[in-house]
Amino acid sequence: MVRKGPVGPFEGAAELQRRLAQEVRLCPLAGEPRLVAGVDCSERDRTIRAAAVLLSWPELTPAAEALFEGPCRVPYVPGFLSFRELDSMVRALEGLGMPFDLVMVDGCGIAHPRGLGIASHLGVALNVPSLGISKSLLVGSFEEPGPDPLSIGPIWLNRSQVGWALRSRRGARPIFVTPGHMIDLDGALDVTLRALRGYRLPEPTRLADLLSKGPCQRKKR
Repeated sequence: MVRKGPVGPFEGAAELQRRLAQEVRLCPLAGEPRLVAGVDCSERDRTIRAAAVLLSWPELTPAAEALFEGPCRVPYVPGFLSFRELDSMVRALEGLGMPFDLVMVDGCGIAHPRGLGIASHLGVALNVPSLGISKSLLVGSFEEPGPDPLSIGPIWLNRSQVGWALRSRRGARPIFVTPGHMIDLDGALDVTLRALRGYRLPEPTRLADLLSKGPCQRKKR
């Protein structure tokens, strides 16, 4: 598997992001997915813990899960999350042992200062459709969704729409849905809506989040 981009110092990182952003393709999904992955990372005691889950689609029946733990060598810097977490996410996804048709990532897609959030970076690196689900907005502005569940509002950056603010359930703060790679705005929203099961987060990233913060069952170094 070819990994694109450094995971250490940030020298040239912004320029690398601009270059890789040129490889991002926003287009309708090529077909209905059969297996959808979710991936998330947490950090504890200077250790990055990446969790990946694999679910059947559209039933969202769990098919596999995997964890990867490794030392956290890169500080968190807004806009450069992929240089901290991307390799660990890839290792966790590899641990699933099965191919997947789409990956939902805890993080941003094209809603990023240089158009390459971690969801886009991961999609380009793996050549797989990807989208980002984030709890906060890194850049841009959004129209507040209405109070009803499944209400949406566009996210704007430089006068272009780059995603959706989605009220996934009543009383919850919106989540931010952004296409990553090989999917478009409408497709990212459709997949997210179909992956909701009554929680704030869609099942793939919700389950990955829980796994990343729970007891370690499958650990690699």
